[in-house]
Amino acid sequence: MMPSWSRFFRLRAALLAGAALAAWSAAAGGAAPPRTLLLVDDHDVLYRSGTRRVLHPVQRRPEPVLTQERPWEITLAYNSVLRDPATGRYRMWYQALGSVSPESAGIAYAESDDGVRWRKPDLGLVPYQGGDSNLVLALAEGHYGASVVFDPRDPDPDRRYKLACFRAGEVAGRRVMGLAAGFSPDGLRWRLDPEFPLLPGNYGRRSAPPLAGDAAYEGGVPHSVSDVIDVMYDAPRGVFAIYAKTWLDMPEGLTFWKRAIARTESRDFRQWSRPVLVMQPDEFDGDGVEYRPPVRPVHPNRRGVQLHGGPVFLHEGVYFALLQKMDGETTGRMPIELAVSRDGLDWQRPFRAVDFIGLSPEPDRFDSGCLWTNATPVVLEDEIRFYYGGYSGRWNGDLLRRPSGIGLGTIPRDRFAGVRPIGEVGQVTFRPLDLGGRETLTVNAAVAGRLRVEVLDERGYGLPGFTRDDAVPVTGDALRHAVRWKEKTLRDLPAGRKMLRVHLEDAELFAVSLR
Repeated sequence: MMPSWSRFFRLRAALLAGAALAAWSAAAGGAAPPRTLLLVDDHDVLYRSGTRRVLHPVQRRPEPVLTQERPWEITLAYNSVLRDPATGRYRMWYQALGSVSPESAGIAYAESDDGVRWRKPDLGLVPYQGGDSNLVLALAEGHYGASVVFDPRDPDPDRRYKLACFRAGEVAGRRVMGLAAGFSPDGLRWRLDPEFPLLPGNYGRRSAPPLAGDAAYEGGVPHSVSDVIDVMYDAPRGVFAIYAKTWLDMPEGLTFWKRAIARTESRDFRQWSRPVLVMQPDEFDGDGVEYRPPVRPVHPNRRGVQLHGGPVFLHEGVYFALLQKMDGETTGRMPIELAVSRDGLDWQRPFRAVDFIGLSPEPDRFDSGCLWTNATPVVLEDEIRFYYGGYSGRWNGDLLRRPSGIGLGTIPRDRFAGVRPIGEVGQVTFRPLDLGGRETLTVNAAVAGRLRVEVLDERGYGLPGFTRDDAVPVTGDALRHAVRWKEKTLRDLPAGRKMLRVHLEDAELFAVSLR
């Protein structure tokens, strides 16, 4: 029997990760690299007894950190935020909409010392109606997106900042839409790549699927990128990856039914692979869409969910997607769902029941209707910051309704989801690890009762001095609880692979870190 694609992707990711780990160890003289095991899934878990996993949603600030102040800011949506680790300065690129019909958008710039109070400098780069502005890319009809990455590895200093967006252009006398790229030495002075489109887009009206080579077809390329573009650097593979909105065909086979997510990748930011469908709504999301009622009810508040966008970031070996969960048929709202993957291709959606970034229940708030995430959360020592565009308008109402703004939400570092007992006690047994060379073990946990860690050999036998009774109980709430035993340390462990077992008594475990 042929292996499934998901097994193939998992095997490929494991091989890539193993090669990267071996190379790192060799470069470091054989020392084991730091490693954090996140409890967002069971990738590192052999089994769990008497436990359940709980998502921890982002805590949103009530007010936006960036508001509509300029005439070219009809709405604030797509954005990227980067923080310079040397200076601590935050930089934001955001889409600025200048008119409603025809739609005309560009990219504006803001900066901040603390990530909360932002300023919009007049840059003298792109004039607006005869005056100065903070625009870095002029307004243009058919522009979507402001996805920026910083690439310090590029030998050409004029290409260190890279931009991916969706734009309209003229090709052979026809108006087409597709992927565009830009390059900058400083993030302010941008040069768009003259080749357009780098990938032809997917857009247009519903029709039968086109025949290959049909020059008259005006809907772009099936399952290609569409008007939501988010780029990230996939370090394990050494490529840039774009996660873009694409379209699924209708039940009867016509084009443009529901929105889904495709991935394309590139090493040079110019030659992009054929997009591959990686995430799509399913029967649990309902079959209704904004122009067509559902065939059958699934849930009163979940009848027409689509995946409008899926920005992806990589953190501690986990690919996270911030899915824009659009319901254009029932509620008109678009909150954010957290999805996880271990290779960036095979995705799981274990947290559908609870929004990772929720909407304000107050209808006049800037983030009460639709949210627009990005691929650039800011990871700090003790927290992770998520910036997002917010609309008070809804898909089945006035989408451009004021107010709009850029919001900020946070979680404590690595606390995406935790494992806690179903009853009074539970335990998590991790897959065998080589603990050789490790000196410290910490747990990210909220402990009302106590937490203890024991070490077993690879077969599951206990080790003297490392049993549950030998463990010094962990209490309290901390991101980095030190794990200790009464008489032994990690250096006393015999050679070979070991299993960590974490005992939870009225405690929640988020992550385990080895140094």
